Amino acid sequence: MPESKSKFLIPAVGAAVVVAGSIAAYTYFKGPSGGSSDALGSAKVVPSTALMATYITTDPKAWAKLQQFGTPEAQKLVAKGLEDFNKQMFSDSNVSYEKDIKPWAGSVMIAVLPPNPLKPAQLNVPSGTPNNIPTNLQQESNILLVVGIKDKLSALNFANKLKSQKGVKLEESDYQGQKIIETTQNGKPTYSVVLNNSQLVLAPEKQAVEKAIDTFKGQSSFANKEGASNILKGVDVKNSLAQIYVPDYAEMIQQLTAGNPQAKQLPPQTLTQLKQIKSVVAGIGIDDAGVRVKAIANLDPQLNKFQYQSSPGNIVGQFPTNTFALVSGNGISRGWEVLVEQSKDYPEMKQALEQARGQLKFVNIDLDKDIFGWMNGEFAFGAIPSNQGALASVGFGGALVFDTSDRKTAEATLTKLDTLAKTQRINVANRNIGGKDVTEWQIPQQGALLAHGWLDQDTVFVALGGPIADAVADGKNSSLNNSDAFKAVTGSLQKPNGGYFYLDMDKTKSVPLINSLISSNADTITILNSIRGLGFTATSPDKSTSQLEMLLALKPSAK
Repeated sequence: MPESKSKFLIPAVGAAVVVAGSIAAYTYFKGPSGGSSDALGSAKVVPSTALMATYITTDPKAWAKLQQFGTPEAQKLVAKGLEDFNKQMFSDSNVSYEKDIKPWAGSVMIAVLPPNPLKPAQLNVPSGTPNNIPTNLQQESNILLVVGIKDKLSALNFANKLKSQKGVKLEESDYQGQKIIETTQNGKPTYSVVLNNSQLVLAPEKQAVEKAIDTFKGQSSFANKEGASNILKGVDVKNSLAQIYVPDYAEMIQQLTAGNPQAKQLPPQTLTQLKQIKSVVAGIGIDDAGVRVKAIANLDPQLNKFQYQSSPGNIVGQFPTNTFALVSGNGISRGWEVLVEQSKDYPEMKQALEQARGQLKFVNIDLDKDIFGWMNGEFAFGAIPSNQGALASVGFGGALVFDTSDRKTAEATLTKLDTLAKTQRINVANRNIGGKDVTEWQIPQQGALLAHGWLDQDTVFVALGGPIADAVADGKNSSLNNSDAFKAVTGSLQKPNGGYFYLDMDKTKSVPLINSLISSNADTITILNSIRGLGFTATSPDKSTSQLEMLLALKPSAK
C-alpha cells in the first residue's frame, strides 16, 4: 500500500488510530471511559460490501481486568512503549491523547471494504513498458473506521484544536446533505464525517466515507448483510475487549487475494475448500485466568468432509509432569483418509503423496497401512526436558504416544523400522524400564537415539532419546494432567474437545536451546515472565459448527 495511505496517522484520524491500534496497551494502565455505540449501531453505517469488521470496546470495567495481571517490570515496559508510541504519534502536533482524545472517543469499529483498484496515475510504469498492461494489477486496502462520540462538547473542542494545527489543511464538501471534511497534512489526506452527532466515520479514501453516508441514508448495511446479522451477536466471553466478524469467509479470501499482486489466482479446488467455512465470529475477553479468545466457524455440512470426534483426554496422563509442550488429538487415520481423498483434486499434492508412497515401498513399508492405518485412537506429542546423552546440547526430547485398536499392525511396523535401523549399523537392543520391555536404537557414547515400547495393551510410545523413554515408561512420577500448570492453562477450556495444544512458559524458558534464543533480549524475557502458559482446543457440536478456544494464561500481578 502506498506511503500516503499506509500512514493513516495524521491528526484528524489520530484519535481513531490510537483508540483502535493502541487502546489495549493504553487502557492497561489508564483505563478509558465507556463508548457510546454498540457493535450493531456501528455496523448500521458500514456498507454491506464490507468483507469483515472488528469492534473494539472502551468499557472501563472490561479493560480494568488487565490490571490484575503482569509483573511490575512488564507493566513498566509496556507503559514505556506506550509513552514512546504516543510521542511518535503526535510528534508534529500538540495533541494529547489523555486531554484531547480520551474524553470523547468511544468504542471503535474497523471495517475492511473490498480493495480499490489503483488509478493509472498511481502506477509507476517504467518508460518503454507496453501500453497494454492492465492498470488494476495492484489494489489498495480500503479501511473504514467508525468511532463512537460519547461527549459532543469534547469532540468539538478537539476539532477546533485540529484546525489550529500548523501544516494542517482542512477542506469541506457536501455529499447527500452531510459535510465531509478532508484533512491534509504532509500531502496525506483523510476524510471524515459526523453522522447523527454520535458517530465519527473516517477513511483514507473519500469514496469509503461516501458509501458510509449512503448506508446511513438507507442503503444496505453490514448489519443486515446475509451472514452478518447472526454473527453480530458476537461470542460470549467475559469482559469482551473485541469482537471480529467475517460474514463470508470465502469471499473475503478471494477479494484480499485479488488485491495482492504477488498472490496467484485461487484454483477452483481451493475455492471449494474455502467454501466449507461460511462465516466466522471471534471474541477476545479477559477473565480471572488471563486473555481468552473464542471463535465459532459456521460450516457447510455438505462440503465438510472431516468427521469430528471428541478426544477422551486420557493420553495426557501418560506424560510426566515436567512436559513443557504438548499437542494431542484423536484419529490420525481418519484425517489421513480425508487428506488422501482431497489430494485427488490437487495434482501437486497427489504427486507428493505418490512419491512418498514410492520411496517407502523401497524399504517394504506401506505409507497408508503401516504408518497411518493403525493410528485410529487418541494420540499426543510432548516435549520433555532432558540434559543427558544426545539431548544435552538442545535440552529436551520428544515422545509420541498412540492408542490403537490394531496392535498387530503397529508392532509389525515397528519391527520393520528396527530392521531398517540395523541396516544403517545402528545397535538395536532391548531394555526393561519400569517393568516394560523397551526397544532402543543406540549410538556409541551417546546412548539411545530412539526408543519404543508398549505402555499397556493398546498404547504404544516412541521416544526421541533414552532419558525420554525412562520418563514416559517408568510411570513412577506424577503425570501431566495432575500438574498445577496444566490445570491452570487447560482446566477452563471447553470440554469435551478434540484435543489440546499446551505450552508451559516457565518450563519452556528453562530449556537451554530456547533460553539461548531469548536470553539476549531482556524485554522479551520480561514479557514472558508474565505469562504462565498457552492453551488451545477445538470442538464441533455438529457438522455445521466448529468452535475454537484459546487461553493466554497470565500470572497475577503482585498485590
